[in-house]
Amino acid sequence: MRPAPDAPSAGRVVVVGGGPGGYEAALVARRLGAHVTVVERAGLGGSAVLTDVVPSKTLIATAEWMTIADRAPELGIRTDGLADAVGADSPADLLRHRIDLGAVNARVRTLAAAQSDDIRARLAREGVDIVAGTGRLLDPEHVAVAEGDGRERVLDADVVLVATGATPRVLPDARPDGERILTWTQLYDLTELPERLVVVGSGVTGAEFAGAYTSLGADVVLVSSRDRVLPGEDADAAELIERVFRQRGMTVMSRSRASSARRTADGVVVTLEDGRTVEGSHVLFAVGSVPTTRGIGLEEAGVRLTPSGHVEVDKVSRTNVRGVYAAGDCTGVLPLASVAATQGRIAMSHALGDAVRPLQLRGISANIFTAPEIATVGVPESVLKERGTHYRTSMLPLSRNPRAKMLGVRDGFIKLFAHAGTGTVLGGVVVGPRASESVFPLTLAVTHRLTADQVADASTVYPSMSGTIGEVARMLHQRSED
Repeated sequence: MRPAPDAPSAGRVVVVGGGPGGYEAALVARRLGAHVTVVERAGLGGSAVLTDVVPSKTLIATAEWMTIADRAPELGIRTDGLADAVGADSPADLLRHRIDLGAVNARVRTLAAAQSDDIRARLAREGVDIVAGTGRLLDPEHVAVAEGDGRERVLDADVVLVATGATPRVLPDARPDGERILTWTQLYDLTELPERLVVVGSGVTGAEFAGAYTSLGADVVLVSSRDRVLPGEDADAAELIERVFRQRGMTVMSRSRASSARRTADGVVVTLEDGRTVEGSHVLFAVGSVPTTRGIGLEEAGVRLTPSGHVEVDKVSRTNVRGVYAAGDCTGVLPLASVAATQGRIAMSHALGDAVRPLQLRGISANIFTAPEIATVGVPESVLKERGTHYRTSMLPLSRNPRAKMLGVRDGFIKLFAHAGTGTVLGGVVVGPRASESVFPLTLAVTHRLTADQVADASTVYPSMSGTIGEVARMLHQRSED
């Protein structure tokens, strides 16, 4: 039975930050009977909805059409007459001639705003108070809110959740101007496709945008300080993506660290630490993010921060200060919207006395929205090797999959890791179209500690991409000894 909405025993909850960690926490707290106030300065959904996850994946979904168009001739789709009319060499080139980046970005912003509005409406229906402004802890029981009109109000709290997220890291000698020198939050103001986009940073964000803009038709230079793109990801997946990037015309500069960027009359010049320069029409810096934790009263309230500035939390999202919790990117636990939401829900369940299961990262799946996508779950192979874990691995390319052949898909694979003794699935990697959807069976396997044989025993549709998951699991079968 749902508690009375304003049961006094549930208390008052103030959530600072309306991103996934914040709004999911607010919904749980209301269901548990608390009086809940969400303080948000930019818009409900936070950066995940307004400037990060939703906008970037919408842009990438548009770019994906170009990747599909590249396979058109192989599938028997001809546009020779139209292509000749505009001087295009392929269906994809024909579409690139018709890219209206201003319209694409207008749609991106519209969808992000609509999602933010939906979240606001949902919170309002549940009885959550929403205050527009910047929150600051005065102490563990009071949050001051600086509102847009300059006034300040103080909110009483029995529980405070800090979910303030993170912002793009900026290099001292490459200050973004929103026109030529950009962070990923500023890309959606562009009205024309960059002629030559220099992307600094080859992590997840850099790789996603570099791949998307290559597909949209821009000349892209990816500057990577490491030996390969996606240095923190599965080595086989990263090598495949870099090969695909180069095949599509991207220039990848490995072991090259950018130190500064300056505008020219009609573009930018990026200077590398070794003195080399890279010219482009625009530059995107994707060199990580910094937690939004300074200047909001955390240290004054006694909340402990890590050397990197993240809020230190335990597995139920508690800080070292009683009654103060934190969730999301400001904690540095794992920069995923799904993890932020889980942290927020756990925090409120714990704070308000409901049954709670501490955060477990082993079953968290993650996805990189390149083309093809890279989805991972469980323990990475590199960690298994470092730990000296006795494990077995099996891997098959998607090019052998009948459904993939029908769709003209050549790039991708399924890889699975299982304990050598028990056969328990320890982790997996899916590289291919819609890997974010296909990884779910492996997420179930890791979460519930299934064996490879149990995965193999489940039926798959023929033909389907998921058929390869079953086949890879069957390859891990070990004959029992009598």
